[in-house]
Amino acid sequence: MTNRNTLLVFAHRDEASAFADVEHLVSGIGKVNAATSLGRALADGDVDEVLVLGTAGVIGDGDSRLDLDTVYQVTTVLQHDFSLPSPELHPAGEALAGAPAATMATGDVFVQDDAERARIAGLGAELVDMEGYAFASVCERFGVPLRIFKIPSDFADSTTTAEEWDTIVFRKSEQLRAFWDETLTR
Repeated sequence: MTNRNTLLVFAHRDEASAFADVEHLVSGIGKVNAATSLGRALADGDVDEVLVLGTAGVIGDGDSRLDLDTVYQVTTVLQHDFSLPSPELHPAGEALAGAPAATMATGDVFVQDDAERARIAGLGAELVDMEGYAFASVCERFGVPLRIFKIPSDFADSTTTAEEWDTIVFRKSEQLRAFWDETLTR
């Protein structure tokens, strides 16, 4: 990581559980919470870059299915729950050499339905979350570079439950911390 004033952001406090010793912002779940929390932080502070770490569901099947133990850099975000056309956004932060890239769809719903998953995959997404598009939109409006790194927590299908995510998220936070320590702080 550079010497820039980087704001580390998580959507959910459990995603940040392995980062108790690192200053960070927990925005809250969903696009509204993400936008208002990050907007306030950018308006109130001297932030040179936003770095988002968190979990996402995997969209896609077969050979295109992403690995649940790999951290992906999100290079494109789109909205999957908005009926009007919205532009794809491209986080403007520095690409991390060697990090696999992914496109992520954002919507205010925890995806756990096979038909919804297929519809979202049809938009070209490989991951799905509930905050990424809002983070990208706010950073674009403030002119602040953004990097998003996500580790998949589930397959966003009919076998996925919110209770399952509640159990898995602590292990995913530890995996994100290892990624932080080994890759982002060097």
